[in-house]
Amino acid sequence: MQHLARREFILSSAALTAMAVLHSRPAYAYPTRAGETVVPWLDQPTENPDPVGIQQQLVWENLDSWITPNDRFFSISHFNRPTIDPTTWKLNVDGLVRTPLTMGIEDLKARPRQEVAFTVECSGNHGLPFFTGGIGNARWAGTPLAPILKEAGILEGGIEVIFWGTDAGEMDVRDQKIVQNFARSMSIEDAMSPDNILAYEMNGETLPEANGFPLRLIAPGWYGIANAKWLKRIEIRDRRLESLLMGRDYVTLRQEEHNGEPVWVETSVGRARLKSAPARVMQLGSNYRIIGAAWGAPIDRVEVQIDDGEWMPATIDHSEEADYAWKLWSIDWPDPTPGEHTVTSRAFDTSGAMQPAMDDPVIAGKVTYWESNGQVTRIVVLS
Repeated sequence: MQHLARREFILSSAALTAMAVLHSRPAYAYPTRAGETVVPWLDQPTENPDPVGIQQQLVWENLDSWITPNDRFFSISHFNRPTIDPTTWKLNVDGLVRTPLTMGIEDLKARPRQEVAFTVECSGNHGLPFFTGGIGNARWAGTPLAPILKEAGILEGGIEVIFWGTDAGEMDVRDQKIVQNFARSMSIEDAMSPDNILAYEMNGETLPEANGFPLRLIAPGWYGIANAKWLKRIEIRDRRLESLLMGRDYVTLRQEEHNGEPVWVETSVGRARLKSAPARVMQLGSNYRIIGAAWGAPIDRVEVQIDDGEWMPATIDHSEEADYAWKLWSIDWPDPTPGEHTVTSRAFDTSGAMQPAMDDPVIAGKVTYWESNGQVTRIVVLS
């Protein structure tokens, strides 16, 4: 509760008890009120063409808690979905290191434990008409990554940490058929962040198979693609990785202007971008309220626009929050006119940056669907 930490205040014993109850219960922000019903969006996502690769997308109308339950958390696979025996599984740390390491899951669990609440979003979320629910918020637990890298001892010349997944698939690359494992990488500096953990638990339970069992990387503040699942190896190299999911796919192609001339720039998808979205419209009699979420950066405020009206400030729920987790917000909509309406949200981060509109050059000049953080507009019909 950062906004409270900035103030000096005295809590009575009753207030302390209330806070203890608040943080011991499941996280429910803006719960449904008695008699309140959900009004479904008119603009529903189209049929998912890849139900094996893309599973358990968030249904925004069902967003009723700060934490996304494991059985409702989205899952993406780029190759196969491996079945791993935890009794024989090992994690190898090698490459340009002084002391290569091999650890089983119990070895990792015996190391210092760290938890983080982190909202994971696929960078293509809202980038395609069938893919609008690639997001979820969970409490992840595991052991910090940095001490393991320090223990292995990165040699001079090592600049990149590669996270290899067990999942693999056959691909055609330059007229060659190869079997390629999932692999993503980041710089030594980024990998050494104290926030990064090798996670084996999700929301207090063993990491589900669909979400990376027995071990995955959790890199708070990065898009989902960087949070490698089904880990089997961490390798240090002396050059950047430019494989499928770094140099050929998950690459954003954007047109920028330099001295009045267009320049096309390709960048690998990495850190998450500021974003928000309306989640659901709730009806109670003739009154309505709109609930949504904002994430991807430290959130300062959220504004909502109905149809072509003025932007209005939303109320952010501070009862459950964390540095890398989404913030839930709401705004009252009293006695609106019947018929079709559009609802748009925009988030502002603490540096003053605003979630871009769809006609902003940073969005309009992008021709790939990755890093889809433009303002989200939903359509609802009221009776």
